[in-house]
Amino acid sequence: MEAINTISLTKYYGKSRGIVNLNLSVKKGECFGFIGPNGAGKSTTIRTLLGLISPTSGSAQIFGKDITKEKESILQNIGYLPSEAVFYPGMKVKDVLRLSADMRKMNCAEEARKLCERLQLNTSRKVDELSFGNRKKVAIVCALQSTPELLILDEPTGGLDPLMQREFFDIIRERNRDGATIFMSSHVLSEIQRNCTRAAIIREGKIIACDSVDALSKTSAKRVAVHGSVALDGLDGIRDKMDMGGSITFLYSGDMNILLERLSTGHITDLTVSEPDLEEIFMHYYEKDGDRA
Repeated sequence: MEAINTISLTKYYGKSRGIVNLNLSVKKGECFGFIGPNGAGKSTTIRTLLGLISPTSGSAQIFGKDITKEKESILQNIGYLPSEAVFYPGMKVKDVLRLSADMRKMNCAEEARKLCERLQLNTSRKVDELSFGNRKKVAIVCALQSTPELLILDEPTGGLDPLMQREFFDIIRERNRDGATIFMSSHVLSEIQRNCTRAAIIREGKIIACDSVDALSKTSAKRVAVHGSVALDGLDGIRDKMDMGGSITFLYSGDMNILLERLSTGHITDLTVSEPDLEEIFMHYYEKDGDRA
């Protein structure tokens, strides 16, 4: 069964582009990444799926239910973590968590307690006294305490320190193993690479690639690091070259034999050839002449 399915989903703000003809399918139980820089259309997609804004055209279903006709029923099974957490001023954390649970007509006290303990969140403090990172923790607990079937996470780790980021993803992986579907938007590509099995790349409101993370990461290019001195001018297939004085790194998509022949003319003390990471592949997709849509 598909947890999320969109068909030509489109949203315009007047004449301004939001998202255009999005065709996206996320299977139940998947951990799915949604990749793109700010302004690409990630948050618009999420807000449209949640019924916070209405689509201009196209359609979408969550667990087979139409997002415009069955919004209230859909939201009962979704935990939503927005990129920025905003709460009623003057409320204590424990009151915010209770209000969130009451809106679902659920008693989430025990699950909230466990999450607050793991995230080191003090529930007796007022939310308007908290740092951005601690407000994000409150939003995380609100999203997760009802153990929903679908978690929609929009830039989930903004404001969290590295230790809390690690704990957060431990929790998310646990939820996914227990059967929850995860839909996570991020511009931190390492988060997607470590935690998601499939991902879509969005640019200017359109999906330009959608595949397994492993498939998206595969390319004929190699990351080459050369220590020593050698002249590489005029060699085809080199891009993103960085000369750091005594060492050179670059992406290479040409004939490896030709590269090795050129390197043999220099004085090389060390050589490393590796697969590029997802961030480097992402930039390839975002180059105008590299559009694979």
